[in-house]
Amino acid sequence: MFDRFSFAKVDLVDYEDLMRELGDFAPDIVLHLAAQAGVRYALEAPREYVSSNLIGTFNVLELVRELQPRHTLVASSSSVYGGNAVQPYAEVDRTDFPMSFYGATKKATEDMSHSYSHLYDLPITCFRFFTVYGPWGRPDMALFKFADLITSGQPIEVYGDGLMKRDFTYIDDLVEAISRLATVSPRAGEYALSASGDSISPVAPWRTVNISGGRPIELRKFIEILEDVMGTTAQKIFKARPNGDVPETFADYRLLESLTGFRPGTRLEDGISAFVDWHSRYRGSQDASRSLEANILGA
Repeated sequence: MFDRFSFAKVDLVDYEDLMRELGDFAPDIVLHLAAQAGVRYALEAPREYVSSNLIGTFNVLELVRELQPRHTLVASSSSVYGGNAVQPYAEVDRTDFPMSFYGATKKATEDMSHSYSHLYDLPITCFRFFTVYGPWGRPDMALFKFADLITSGQPIEVYGDGLMKRDFTYIDDLVEAISRLATVSPRAGEYALSASGDSISPVAPWRTVNISGGRPIELRKFIEILEDVMGTTAQKIFKARPNGDVPETFADYRLLESLTGFRPGTRLEDGISAFVDWHSRYRGSQDASRSLEANILGA
């Protein structure tokens, strides 16, 4: 069914293994999504971020230098905006004040990719994710944790009195945006022809693009929607905003729209409903697997 798909399990930190598995590959497009993600975990294990996000990305860039694809796309994050007080965040704004170590490694990812783009004439687009959610999302993200705890009858922890705002992006919108951006390869010399607000580099075929719809919402409103969808009220424990968390993210989506004709538009109510439907099935399958395993072990 998927005869054009092949899978290789490779640690990006191991460059020799990476080249051994992919050195003979001849891709048109390289999509680099691998990273150690999460603002708060970086407080506990910063070395994991250095290994995955810096060394791993360096190795991918070295691989790209060898393979010379038509376009390389690299995942970055809204966390690079850090303490930037100007909103909505535009790609041409300064990103010099990271508030988390995770954000700092993603800023470094962008800088490394720009240097490779300039040095080796590699067309590269870095896209900045804004709080992606949906089915098969990360278990450490708020929606997954909240749904798990509410289903189990346990209280949820709400940081910053629920007043923090996030510009949520539904997974299907993210996939659509990336698919469209893959066909929009930056070109050398494009800077001279670029419009105001384009992040295209003056010295390389490289740009950054926000991916989000520009609709920030307070965390407490987000929880209210989840409660409505799940038909229950969550027990809440309020805590201070953690060090490293920004009070608000808010994307300027106009560059994405001008490049691709697309703006993420899935309503939060619809996205959360789709997630809750999936989460119910997922938990059911997990419970069934644990029950089967218990029966086998007890036989």
